[in-house]
Amino acid sequence: MDEPVSTTTFSIESETGDGDDVTLPTGLVDLLAEGEQSPSETVGDIVLLSFASRAHHLVHHGDGADDELEAQEAQIMDLFEERFGVSYADATGHHH
Repeated sequence: MDEPVSTTTFSIESETGDGDDVTLPTGLVDLLAEGEQSPSETVGDIVLLSFASRAHHLVHHGDGADDELEAQEAQIMDLFEERFGVSYADATGHHH
């Protein structure tokens, strides 16, 4: 492949004003989009999915979780279900 792969940069900013940029291959973002989803919505979905997956792993497959981590995992699972309309367990087929 001689042509460079095009990229898109997404800016992330928190409520406190700190921020970061992430650059991703444009075609990959397009490939992972669901239906008529915008690139930003696609990245947002994947960010939430990634956090839910990591939290699940830490709580259920890690070296033990304290009450604070379990509360964080419960909150991200609620946010997951709110955004996607289905539980993480149902979406992934990974039930405990």
